[in-house]
Amino acid sequence: VKAMFVIRTSQTARIVASRVPLQAAAAKRYLNLHEYQSAAIMREHGVTTPKGGVAKTAEEAFAAAKALNSNNMVIKAQVLAGGRGLGTFENGFKGGVHVGIQTPEEVRDMAAQMLGKKLITKQTGAGGRICNTVQVVETVQSKSEKYFAILMDRSFGGPVVVASAKGGVTIEDIAEEDPSAIIKEPIDITKGLAPGQAMAIARKMQFSCDKATESAAKNIEALYDTFTKCDCTMVEVNPFTETPDGDVVAVDAKVNFDDNADFRQKAIHEQRDTSQEDPLDVQAAEHDLNFINLDGNIACLVNGAGLAMATMDIIKLKGGEPANFLDLGGGVTTPAVVAAFKILDSDPKVEGILVNIFGGIVNCATVAQGIIDAAEAVWGGSPKVPLVVRLQGNNVEGAMRIMEGSSVKCILGNDLDDAAQKVVAAVANK
Repeated sequence: VKAMFVIRTSQTARIVASRVPLQAAAAKRYLNLHEYQSAAIMREHGVTTPKGGVAKTAEEAFAAAKALNSNNMVIKAQVLAGGRGLGTFENGFKGGVHVGIQTPEEVRDMAAQMLGKKLITKQTGAGGRICNTVQVVETVQSKSEKYFAILMDRSFGGPVVVASAKGGVTIEDIAEEDPSAIIKEPIDITKGLAPGQAMAIARKMQFSCDKATESAAKNIEALYDTFTKCDCTMVEVNPFTETPDGDVVAVDAKVNFDDNADFRQKAIHEQRDTSQEDPLDVQAAEHDLNFINLDGNIACLVNGAGLAMATMDIIKLKGGEPANFLDLGGGVTTPAVVAAFKILDSDPKVEGILVNIFGGIVNCATVAQGIIDAAEAVWGGSPKVPLVVRLQGNNVEGAMRIMEGSSVKCILGNDLDDAAQKVVAAVANK
């Protein structure tokens, strides 16, 4: 059961992947939205969510709280990272989630401490992530908490419902403690939920009364509607809460979307919050480059994911540390190389660059000229750090002549082994 959840989110996949580049092949796979954005999308499809609003200033938070007319509210920092409740803001304010707030004035004061500050959690790293928005909602009284999710799973050949009568903690913890508590229900992707299937799932989740079971079934149908109509890869609700009145509410939710469907889900994908992402990742995405930032100091610029993995491996083998995974894709054009060089140039930890291009049907001479033009465009000539170039394939001899006759200072590698040795040595001797 635990193995199935390894691919639940891109964050989890990156942590457990034995080789980072395998994840890079699907780096542009999931769009992550904030909790308030996910809740709004689910509400549009009939899912019951907590009452409340969002705010980008302390005064807006005060107004949202006043509109609730409640003496039991929750304020949540909208940051794309787990562990918000246990996080700490850069100004020392503790906690990105506060419950049991009684007055709008308290909400305003807390919002002032959160907004515009970075929240550091166990998932953000020491740099933290900026909080530009807070969500203010009415507290949902809980009689019991369940877990519910729909995700794409290869072993089932389509969507699968994963649910549990136990909720409020991570599904991985539930699976480890009691595997029998996990409900798995495949859904025929061509037919959708079968008649009575949502009710059957709700019964297995052991709600306390018929009203709650019926409410859960309606929410399950609405959640599947959200999943299919919005091209989701995952919809997760935890906790899926039963109230003392017998209602069921999706109190906290996470929704991932398939980037391949952005052409028909433009309204959703336009909500992407790039302030929550690595600026280098944002630059790469703008130019359709497959990029993952790593901790080393030797940058790689390669065409093809397999070649990129081999390049990173041989840098490591020769005693160096790769600074990134950067795959230009099948075509190598001057604009793409310019964009890639700009990304590498903006990374302060890069002390050397290895360009490893296999020409294939692409003329290596064209690639060589593109590298020179890109270096001129980015640096006005030679780069600030050692540049090692290895080209192989169609018309490599002509490419080498172009590189050798250029004013751009670079080191030519005879093969990949030679190029890796030279870039590691050049960085060591700086």
